Amino acid sequence: MNRVRRTLLRGVSTAGALTAAFATGLLAPRRAWAGAWNQAGFGTKAVADALRSIGASESVESPDILVKAPDIAENGAIVPIEVISRIPNTRFIAIVADKNPFPLIAIFEFRDGAEGFVSTRVKLGESTFVRAIVKADDRVYSARREVKVTIGGCG
Repeated sequence: MNRVRRTLLRGVSTAGALTAAFATGLLAPRRAWAGAWNQAGFGTKAVADALRSIGASESVESPDILVKAPDIAENGAIVPIEVISRIPNTRFIAIVADKNPFPLIAIFEFRDGAEGFVSTRVKLGESTFVRAIVKADDRVYSARREVKVTIGGCG
């Protein structure tokens, strides 16, 4: 009986100490915090404004960016997209769907020489071009691929 009580008290005191450490910020996962929210970019309904908000209005087409997506997506609610950047020092990858109500879909930031690779699922309202925007060494590159959608996923 005393062993169970001691184990219970030890667990409660450890949980209390961890809660206090999280509450005071001593154990906060600082490296996992997200960057600043680009409200203007994600809220715009025009492709040109979305590209301008991420500094990609004058991007250069690059064969070093590979956009993998199905040619025909039967369900626009779940379209797998994969972007691979072979450009050294890739700092971010953004995904833009030209005909979506809100074209800027996602921005992924990379640090400390991380490999430029993104795999995600997106919603597409109708057949559209999906653009991958890559920023590396203060230059902006892009690539795009057309995806035909049979049933739209944005409505």
